[in-house]
Amino acid sequence: MSTYHAPLTDIRFALHDVLQVEPLFASLGFEDAGRETLDAVLDECARLCETVLAPLNRIGDEVGVSFDKATGAVTTPTGFKDAYDQFVEGGWTGISAPVEFGGMGLPHGIGICLEEMIDAANLAWSNFPLLSHGAVNALHHHGEDWQKDVFLKPLIAGTWTGTMCLTEPQCGTDLGLLKTRAEPQADGSYAITGTKIFITAGEHDLTDNIIHLVLARLPDAPEGSRGISLFIVPKMQVGRDGSVGTRNAVRCGAVEHKMGIHGSATCVMNFDGAQGYLIGHPHKGLMAMFTMMNTARLGVGIQGLGLATRAYENALRYARERLQSRALSGAKLPSKPADPILVQPDVRRMLLTCKALTEGGRLLAYHAGSLVDSAAHAQDPLARKQADDLLGFLTPIVKGCLTEWGNECTYHALQCYGGHGYIAEHGMEQLARDARITTLYEGTTGIQALDLMGRKTMQLQGAGLRVFLGMIETFCTTHAEDVALAEFVVPLRAKAAEWQQLTRSIAERAAADPEEIGAAAHDYLFFSGYVALAYWWARSVAVAEASARPETFKAGKRETARFYFTRILPRTLGHAAAIASGPASLLSIPDDALDS
Repeated sequence: MSTYHAPLTDIRFALHDVLQVEPLFASLGFEDAGRETLDAVLDECARLCETVLAPLNRIGDEVGVSFDKATGAVTTPTGFKDAYDQFVEGGWTGISAPVEFGGMGLPHGIGICLEEMIDAANLAWSNFPLLSHGAVNALHHHGEDWQKDVFLKPLIAGTWTGTMCLTEPQCGTDLGLLKTRAEPQADGSYAITGTKIFITAGEHDLTDNIIHLVLARLPDAPEGSRGISLFIVPKMQVGRDGSVGTRNAVRCGAVEHKMGIHGSATCVMNFDGAQGYLIGHPHKGLMAMFTMMNTARLGVGIQGLGLATRAYENALRYARERLQSRALSGAKLPSKPADPILVQPDVRRMLLTCKALTEGGRLLAYHAGSLVDSAAHAQDPLARKQADDLLGFLTPIVKGCLTEWGNECTYHALQCYGGHGYIAEHGMEQLARDARITTLYEGTTGIQALDLMGRKTMQLQGAGLRVFLGMIETFCTTHAEDVALAEFVVPLRAKAAEWQQLTRSIAERAAADPEEIGAAAHDYLFFSGYVALAYWWARSVAVAEASARPETFKAGKRETARFYFTRILPRTLGHAAAIASGPASLLSIPDDALDS
């Protein structure tokens, strides 16, 4: 059976040693975010995840949610409601939310660490509070004062949950095709009519009210994405004074049967003249929705990290326990009938791949989380802008790469079990199935690649990339004379230069052929992700070697970094070659020739 123990040692190393969040948070005005407080929060969240959420993971997968077609009601798996009540009672729903609306006001940079543990413990359960955070952000930034007063407090308290209603049967990525309508009413509200699909936690029994943030068109809306507005549509009608009325005209029409995350309710939501309130300005809903979507994209990236970490933990334990054959160089445990499979080079390859991608990915993700705080609270306007530029650039990398690496790591971890990995009782096949969705929802990997290449790099002229390259250059200059780090600093500096030149060459070719952007996007995303992790691994070694941590810990960082630089970073060679080949090999074949 799959188990989970939070990797607190590495989480603390990432936060306190590498990112040095305590002075960072202090400079941003988070007076209550000292190390003692942060460590206590981490410990308590780990306890909740290990003892309450993790034991429900297999139950959620086997039982799933149930749906009553007659009433549209959704019932969560046994234990989910009680776990959610404990989650709310502990104040976890408002850990990073504004104090003035009932939150604890801790930095987002600590909230993202908690998300990792929660996702690893029980991904399906974690989806119920996930989008509440995005709804809070959208309302906080774009809502009217009365909307903040009425909706933020119960969302932050966890007595209500939130959703994000974008996708329709005929439109997913291309939101300009959406058909949901919003008709103005005499009382200033709107009647929302339409169908939304793939709505995570669209209906459930954890709370009495669910706040849907819905994209819809006003009668005078222009065509395309410029004609989209955003509305608050509660399950139970809510007055401007906060009073809760009767059931709104919104119902769950079906629950999807999925490959994984069976304990998560993925709903078809039907709006039949439901009462709603406009958020922000008419026809400007997409901008408000992106506030919510970007939060969710970082959150889904963390889901990939959490699942990869849990899979690695279980595979490592199994590799130490499973006796099978002998080491190629001779018996390592002569007193035993066989050696543990951990001695086999290929098993170590898979385990080290998981360790390298998860521990490096943790720093990538946590750094992005801290940028949310810097972009909002840094005193220097230039520092805020640089943080925002870098956050925008890193968001598709975090979402795209960490979820794909989550798939890779759950695959490797399952493979370590051999045939036993295919058997449900070990829990590895559930992790692999659950991980698959993370590359799809909140924008597929292809969408993240286009966002990174098309918007964050080409349209914004690489503003975020320049900030990251500056970080790399500063690190390499600082450690240029450090002989012990030369094996990392020299190739890192070379890869950074290649990254810059690759970006320029794509931009030059795209000026003549716009198809270059789409053809390069996937490989550019992963080239970027692998170079980013090379930076974090080099920095990890530098920090670990200078610390007072045990020698085994230092050796773990140093040797994993060597594995990363020699075995994983060379993947960039293939991505660079694919980019250089241009779009011809993708587009020259006639459509009808694909059939043969």
